[in-house]
Amino acid sequence: MNDSKGNTNRSRRMCVTLTLSVVMGYVGLGCAAKNTDMLHFLRENEHRVSAIEYRVDVPDVIGISAPRILEIDGESQRIQPDGKINLRLLGEVKVVGMTAKEMAAKLEVLLSRYYAEPKVSVRVLSYQSKKFYVSGQSFAGPQPYTGRDTLIDAVIATSVDFRSWTSRVKVIRASHGEAPARTLTVNVDKMIKEGDWSANLLLEPNDVVLIPPTPLAWIARGVQQLIYPVWPVIDAYTTPAQIMNANDQYSDGSNGTISTRGRSRPAT
Repeated sequence: MNDSKGNTNRSRRMCVTLTLSVVMGYVGLGCAAKNTDMLHFLRENEHRVSAIEYRVDVPDVIGISAPRILEIDGESQRIQPDGKINLRLLGEVKVVGMTAKEMAAKLEVLLSRYYAEPKVSVRVLSYQSKKFYVSGQSFAGPQPYTGRDTLIDAVIATSVDFRSWTSRVKVIRASHGEAPARTLTVNVDKMIKEGDWSANLLLEPNDVVLIPPTPLAWIARGVQQLIYPVWPVIDAYTTPAQIMNANDQYSDGSNGTISTRGRSRPAT
């Protein structure tokens, strides 16, 4: 019995020791890695990011406002696979790749055949064509890209908790033309506490924001993954000893007695 308990405890200690060794190496490698220079990362696409305007694509949804033009006022249209919308009076209009202002200007030109000085405004109702991705301790999945999404927006979207290592948030950006893929690590905790928003970079389509688990959360997950496959074996090995050691009482159902460790006494 004691040998069984000792073996179980030794097995658990071995699992924890192995996991601690692995996680220390993981943390050490993460701290030793050099981060991409912040200024280089932010300025690499500054000419595009700083003046970025969202351009619609399939299957975004747009809304049209034109108070004096009843045929299209209040219309909402999903951009079809051919890049067009279909409006009363105007028929099919190609809008793919346009900004909201460009779409409004195009509609005003087309409507000028029927109305004097038409005024139209367009806005995007549903951003569906472009995504950025968030992977975290408590959340993982695509998020709609609006053209003004920041790192803080992505962190808030994950509903971070005490297991999230928000001082080591990584932004992984795919290559752009000849520019290589880059990874930036940002201390979001420090940024929020000190109020320094210079690192709250604008995201781009297909950016990946990775919020890793804290070292303790990583250890807990590792222990769980290590123990889970062998736990049925350990449990099967120790259960007979536990049964022998237990003072189980049961009714034999034949003579109205209850047996305890092989001794019988009258049932009450």
